[in-house]
This record gives sequence, structure tokens and C-alpha cells, in this order.
Amino acid sequence: MTAPGANLTSADQVDVIIVGAGVAGLAAASELAEAGLNVIILEARDRIGGRVYTLNDLEQQFPIELGAEFIHGRSPEILDPLRQNGIAITEVDGDSFCAQNGRLASCDFFSEVDEILQRMSDKEPDESFASFLQRCAPHASSETREHALGYVAGFNAADPAEVSVHWLFHQMKAEEKIEGDRAFRAQGGYWSLLDLLRKRAAKAGVHIRTNTVVQRISWRAGSVAIDATCNQQSFSLEASRALVTVPLGVLQARPGEAGAIEFSPALPQEKLDSISGMEMGKVIRVVLHFKERFWEKIQPDSRKKTLSEMSFLFSQDEFFPTWWTSMPDRSPVITGWAPWLAAEKVRSGSVPVVTRALQSLGSLLRIGTEDLERLLEIAYFHDWQADPYSRGAYSYVKAGAANAPAILSLPLEDTLFFAGEAADVTGNNGTVHGAIASAKRAVAAISNAGRAKAAD
Repeated sequence: MTAPGANLTSADQVDVIIVGAGVAGLAAASELAEAGLNVIILEARDRIGGRVYTLNDLEQQFPIELGAEFIHGRSPEILDPLRQNGIAITEVDGDSFCAQNGRLASCDFFSEVDEILQRMSDKEPDESFASFLQRCAPHASSETREHALGYVAGFNAADPAEVSVHWLFHQMKAEEKIEGDRAFRAQGGYWSLLDLLRKRAAKAGVHIRTNTVVQRISWRAGSVAIDATCNQQSFSLEASRALVTVPLGVLQARPGEAGAIEFSPALPQEKLDSISGMEMGKVIRVVLHFKERFWEKIQPDSRKKTLSEMSFLFSQDEFFPTWWTSMPDRSPVITGWAPWLAAEKVRSGSVPVVTRALQSLGSLLRIGTEDLERLLEIAYFHDWQADPYSRGAYSYVKAGAANAPAILSLPLEDTLFFAGEAADVTGNNGTVHGAIASAKRAVAAISNAGRAKAAD
């Protein structure tokens, strides 16, 4: 990576400036540089990866993920490079339990929820999932309806009263193509993939400048000028094209807010409408590393076995309704997931986040908070909503705007290009493989634009 204080000015010959060093930015940079273009990445944070944020503590065998964790389905964008480089891939395994009415038991609601989800289509006018549920499953039990709402809110970090049924339907169909009901982890966590992207970019000669906050993108056909600051020093950089890979939340930031980017001239109204047609999901996740796997001693109500094989724990807890362990790895790590309203309650409450997580987990597993505190080794969490360079977890599409990702992905004047999970057009928004797919699509568009210019 280029040192933060390196002298890079408009005098440098740059073909493509990429804004953001997340997986989309890194993947695109490598391919463009390998095609012979001079590429630089400007990254606001002091690290690469964006919403991939892995902590590899040498004292812990299991990587701590503060951002993306699961590889959803058999996505070639992720699995192929991992396998080609000999990185082990493990499928998530274990039992799912539900905590309800003070009882712990095996979950039995999946089939009922799936039956409701299978009724979704894009043949009827678009509507929110909450509206769809009321219209298409009026006779479902209140418990089943709660589970359906909880699933959509939890998996997509979305407001069921906002999220588009057409978008959910396309997402479901995209998942079916890659066995999206299966989940995997890579040895070393997502850092393994990130490190492969980093090494590939370095080998191709890509410059990555961290601690560099882009404030303004001025553009016209065939030319881009970017104003940015690095260590409180301002500079400008020019190129023929720019690829913007920042999260949707940054594109939605208002002028004057931390991390906001000004476009001059302003983005066309259709592009602005696509940005406002999506929303950033809200999530608070807490990773608790205990001294031991204490849940192995807890016996659920309906089984003679203990929770030793527990992979997921679902509940209607108002703060942390979903938990998962490291299964099949048997590290003493358990992660709490607070999506949507739960995230808002955790953030706005007077109880510290880790304390609130311990209280919720203790209530579900029927163990005292003080006992959990004594067992706790260390806790980790990152507030993505408060992070000015993400402003949320990952994107979802609002009812009536199912084509928003496709519109966001369109280039402007063959000069300004967009990528990232929110700009994915394959139905995989909100995923790492969706971000990489969007990068490949942007690379193709930039290459086509270059060939067209050369032919003139």
C-alpha cells in the first residue's frame, strides 16, 4: 500500500481512480491493472477491506469477524480463488435451537416460513414484505408470521414494512442457483480472501492510498478530478475514469456529514432516485469469546442431549434475537446479531452494548449475567451505523424500487462507474460475492469504454 503521506498529484498518469478499498474496489483494481491500466485506490480508512473486517488474534484459533462472516452458498467469486490458493473451506454445521416462552427446543418453523416465502413472485405489483404477509398469509398463526418477519428482518437487516417483495423474490432465485441455503467459512476468515485480493493488486502494480478521504468528484465526459484529504493535507488527482465503490450509506450522506462525497455536476435524477430507492440495513453484532464452551453443559427442554452441537439460536428477544457459534469449529465463541429495530434499541439504550448482549444471552440460556461476565474472556463489536464510511451494514431495496440496483450500476458518460454490493444486478445485494460480481461487471464496462475511445 502507498504510504498515507506519499506525494501523488495530478501530475501522475492515472487511468482509473477507484474510490474505496473494499472487496469490490480491490477486485476491480486488479483486473484493470492486469489489463495494462494505471490504477490507484483511495481509501478513507486506515485499512483495506471495507465491511470485511477480520481480527486474527494469535491467541485465538478462530478468526473474529466484525463485518462479513459467512460465505453464502457455492459462490464461484469467492470459492474459486480460495480453492485455487489452497485455503481450506468449512461448511457451517450443527443444530438450530429456538428459545420461546422460557423454553429451549429444536426449531420447527423453517418449513412454514419457507412455504410463505415460496409464494412471493414478481408477477403482482410490488409491495413491502409486511404487506405481502398480510395479504398472502392471512390465516398463518401469529407465531409463524413472527418467524417470517423475523427471518426477513434478520437475514436482510431490513424493515419488513419497507423491503421490496420483488427484490426478495429475485434474491431467493439467485440463492437457489448457488445453493444459498448452505453457508461456509474460510480458514483464516474473510481476511484470507482479502489478502489474496491485496496480493494480486500489489503484483499488478495497483497503488492503494489509505487514510485518504474523498470529498469531491468533479466529472465530465472523459475526465475526472477528485479532491481529497490525507492527514489533513488536501490534494487533487485526475484520471480518465473513476469507479466509485463506496457503500450505499455513503452515497446517501448529506453534504457536510462526515464521509459525504460531493459530485459536480450532481448525479442525474434517475441515479439519485435509485440511491434513495434503497436503504442500508441496521445491525449491531457482538462477538463474545468465553473461557470455555459453557453451553455444552446446558440441556434443552425437549432433548436428552446438551447444546454442545448448537450452531444457531433463534428467539424473539427484543435486543439480540439471533446467536450463532463457531460450529463445526469448537472455539468458545458465540456471536449475537441485533438487526433492524433490535439494533436501534441496543444503540439507543442506556445499557452498554456488551452488557446488553450478555443479559440477552443469559436470559435465553437461563444463566445469570454475572456468571457470564465471569466466563467472558473478551468481547468485540463494531457499530457500522456510526461508521462514517459505511453508515450501515448492507443494502436492501425498498418496495417499488426493485430496479434501483440496476440503475445505480449504470455508468455515466463512460466516465463515472459504480460497483459494490448495492450495485449488484445478479440478485446478490448485501453479499461479498455480489460485490465482486459488480466489480467484474464494472471492469467490463470500463474496458468497453476504453476500446470505444481507442476506435474513435
